[in-house]
Amino acid sequence: MTVLEKIGHLLKKKNDKNIALFIDGPNVIRKDMHLDLDALKKELKKYGKIKIGKVFLDQYASDKLIEAMINQGYQPVITSGDVDVTMACEAIEQIFNPHIDVIALMTRDTDFRPVLVKAKEHGKETIVIGGEPGFSIALKNTADTVIKMDNL
Repeated sequence: MTVLEKIGHLLKKKNDKNIALFIDGPNVIRKDMHLDLDALKKELKKYGKIKIGKVFLDQYASDKLIEAMINQGYQPVITSGDVDVTMACEAIEQIFNPHIDVIALMTRDTDFRPVLVKAKEHGKETIVIGGEPGFSIALKNTADTVIKMDNL
């Protein structure tokens, strides 16, 4: 990030920031998590505008789930391999997008900690959204902002 980009980033108001949101589908879109994606969008508006909203699903995702994600305004990404690897690659790509100011990860998985670290190294703000059980302490301690799903 150049000096001018850093200055521009610091001068942006919260509402003017662009967010890339990545949702770890198999980890958080579960009946026991009671996920409210509308409430998530409303909460994230406090931090900026969602410019990229992708939900990562495995090959076992039902057509109904995929349709529901599309109806909610998210872009489903279906992978036959490890969802975490695909999601991490996409998030890393957006770290280098000069039009994105905030990287938001909805997951409980500690495997995403390196993504948060790399985002912060490159001047991006970071948000992690997760819930119990199993919300990684390392994720919570690494992100700039933590949003608990049960507070949505």
